[in-house]
Amino acid sequence: MAFLRKQRGPRQLQLSSRERFSLLLLNLEEYYFEQHTANHIQQRGTQDERKIRGSFKICSKSVIFEPDAISEPIIKIPLRDCIHIGKHGDSEANKLFTKAKSGGISLIFSQVYFIKEHNIVAPYKIERGKMEYIFELDVSGKVEDVVETLLQLHRASCLDKLGDQTAMITAILQSRLARTSFDKNRFQSVSEKLHMECKAEMVTPLVTNPGHVCITDTNLYFQPLNGYPKPVVQITLQDVRRIYKRRHGLMPLGLEVFCTEDDLCSDIYLKFYESQDRDDVYFYIATYLEHHVVERTAESYTLQWQRGHLSNRQYLLHLNNLADRSCSDLSQYPVFPWTISDYCSLELDLSNPETFRDLSKPVGALNKERLERLLARYQEMPEPKFMYGSHYSSPGYVLFYLVRIAPEYMLCLQNGRFDNADRMFNSIAETWKNCLDGATDFKELIPEFYGDDVSFLVNSLKLDLGKRQGGQMVDDVELPPWARSPQDFLQKSKDALESTYVSEHLHEWIDLIFGYKQKGSNAIGAHNVFHPLTYEGGVDLNSIEDPDEKVAMLTQILEFGQTPKQLFVTPHPRRITPKFKSVSQISGYSTPIPDFPGEESFEDLTEESKTLAWNNMTKLQLHEHYKIHKDAVTGIAVSCNGSSVFTTSQDSTLKMFSKESKMLQRSISFSNMALSSCLLLPGDATVITSSWDNNVYFYSIAFGRRQDTLMGHDDAVSKICWHDDRLYTASWDSTVKVWSGVPAEMSGAKKHQFDLVAELEHDVSVDTISLNAASTLLVSGTKEGTVTLWDLTTAAVLHQIPCHSGTIYDTAFSPDSRHILSIGADGCLNVIDVQTGMLISSMTSDEPQRCFIWDGNSVLSGSQSGQLLVWDLLGGKISERIQGHTGAVTCIWMNEQCSSIITGGEDRQIMFWKLQY
Repeated sequence: MAFLRKQRGPRQLQLSSRERFSLLLLNLEEYYFEQHTANHIQQRGTQDERKIRGSFKICSKSVIFEPDAISEPIIKIPLRDCIHIGKHGDSEANKLFTKAKSGGISLIFSQVYFIKEHNIVAPYKIERGKMEYIFELDVSGKVEDVVETLLQLHRASCLDKLGDQTAMITAILQSRLARTSFDKNRFQSVSEKLHMECKAEMVTPLVTNPGHVCITDTNLYFQPLNGYPKPVVQITLQDVRRIYKRRHGLMPLGLEVFCTEDDLCSDIYLKFYESQDRDDVYFYIATYLEHHVVERTAESYTLQWQRGHLSNRQYLLHLNNLADRSCSDLSQYPVFPWTISDYCSLELDLSNPETFRDLSKPVGALNKERLERLLARYQEMPEPKFMYGSHYSSPGYVLFYLVRIAPEYMLCLQNGRFDNADRMFNSIAETWKNCLDGATDFKELIPEFYGDDVSFLVNSLKLDLGKRQGGQMVDDVELPPWARSPQDFLQKSKDALESTYVSEHLHEWIDLIFGYKQKGSNAIGAHNVFHPLTYEGGVDLNSIEDPDEKVAMLTQILEFGQTPKQLFVTPHPRRITPKFKSVSQISGYSTPIPDFPGEESFEDLTEESKTLAWNNMTKLQLHEHYKIHKDAVTGIAVSCNGSSVFTTSQDSTLKMFSKESKMLQRSISFSNMALSSCLLLPGDATVITSSWDNNVYFYSIAFGRRQDTLMGHDDAVSKICWHDDRLYTASWDSTVKVWSGVPAEMSGAKKHQFDLVAELEHDVSVDTISLNAASTLLVSGTKEGTVTLWDLTTAAVLHQIPCHSGTIYDTAFSPDSRHILSIGADGCLNVIDVQTGMLISSMTSDEPQRCFIWDGNSVLSGSQSGQLLVWDLLGGKISERIQGHTGAVTCIWMNEQCSSIITGGEDRQIMFWKLQY
């Protein structure tokens, strides 16, 4: 439906009654070469002789005559069925094939198809028996060339082996392409500069059209060899928003171009003959787009979807696009899930879980009894084994759903016939029941079930689709009792797709179709194993030497269905929904992830002010700055009332700066080695600092002296955290230690012995740690770029993610504890899902980012060059660059209300920033 609208704009739809010919009249894998104005001479030499004006079209496997009068049928004569091709009236009757110099063309054949008589779309009428048709071309001088072409194509069609036929027709096509080139007069401007030109085919559902691709500094062009449906297709590069490399016929030859952000169907789909040509065109367009279009990954869309910035439908469309699914390729059409299982009730209850299909299972596993039969067969099957003999998506299944709006596509796919009336898409409930019970029916849905266009459910074209066994004609699709109209059915289907239940379980279906349960042992465990030929890489066509076998294999693969490209190799995270309170236990882990806090806090006015602050982060302005250290600032802590700022430095000092008097009040040195971080304990009475001398120091503000020293590590202490009388220390000795105890200042004692509660061992130096809001989870970042998530209740590793190529400078949980952000020396900002450990977003800057703060959607980071960068994680872009320090920004602090920001840098300065509303 989307591809129908794309191919025919509003004006073309009005004219379509006059445009009867289309490439769908050709056989699959057939090409349309050229056309000539001609007359079809009927009953020549008699009193009833009649001339029918029209267009004589030469195709690689047939001759098609399209009369100008729509009351006359289109005539299609297969070349394989021709007995004689030559000039009409040739005296050498005993010669099977002749060459003509003038006059009409005579075709003697044994079979002919009549199509679209009175412009009515219906099954083709076939007439058999020896017949002769005569066609008079307007330009008689062309007759000899046309006959020669027809004789050549006839020889190809009559070859015994299909592979030989394909090879000969391909050679003829390539010869025609080689003799022509792109017409430069078609350029939009005389000042355009040609970048490259090559041969390719424009792909539309079921058919391809050969021609020439030309790319200039401003436009992408395609000129069909036959001038159909128009002399040239032009795409302005400035309008392009998305491009995707595609598999076509299991080969890396496709390229799809979109001029919109979210349209289902592309503006052009090209199949190249050489993968290098495809890659060169892709690279040129991608380079052009770098300045105004953000390239998206599946993971970046995941983050948007998780946080509610993409609907379930939008997210599935993006995943389909990234997984090589295209509306222009029916063998890889976008696949959507059945979500509703109740097609009998008078009312649809979307609050009842029983209303929905189990999204954790493929369609073939939804019926237990059928699955048991299939598994029994699977166990007895020799290798390679498969559970399902048919796929969940194929050209036949797509057109099963779309036959009422795309009947010509169905006729093309099925050699001019509709399916048996009882096997048509007659009823939603019947189709669902057959998917549950049928021995070979495991199909999912298509995007149209969750769109706005009801035409695929209504026989508005008044097609004669046959009569069922009960005597009723196939007409509109029968809807469930709970649907008052086709519009109501689609609206309730959309409501179901966006419902809380589906939002909480859609990740399970994604695991099956696009994710880690698509292949291997996980697929076997999920009863999700299809025929090997359906998987990417399931067969190497280049290794098949027999041309017949290769053509047969390709045809089987394209008609049978193809599994999407695998996008995820780890469990997909679930969506964050308003009622979402906790994360279920991860399969394979013995320790559950602790519950996250609910969403109620987001209703607070404080949260509204935070949101406002982050929305205005790009307007951050420097208020004042002070140089108070002799070396790089490494840590910042601020008293509750904001009056006192404590900083540590590689100059080995802890400093106390008064924001009110704007003066340095204290300078304390604990050793002659650098201090790496600091924090202020609740009550604002004690500052804790970590040092490269392996110790942690406790400083009493009231008494102005060092109160305690914790000699806890065998190498430098890199970072410290505190929560609920527990101290967390990270060290270059490859450990993170958890200590229990109350400092002397807080307990009133002179000294205090800290007890070691847990030791979290790593393979290399730990450079940073962070706690979630409840202090039940800890994330650490190492020198070699690994992020590790720990469950502090059991001291167990939940996930290890090697996601950076160098030192990790900083990590932190999002405010809702559902995501972790890490930054490193490699310049990457990586977002990790806490539940699954999946890397769901990765952005790269041109320099390392050293420190950051974030709210889950946006990031304020300090860079190696001294700039502050505002990142839009959901938009996948840098929103603002703000000049700050003259050296690297090494630490950053923000108050709870997000109203005050302080940064420290290698330039020895601390800077105070204000938001401008």
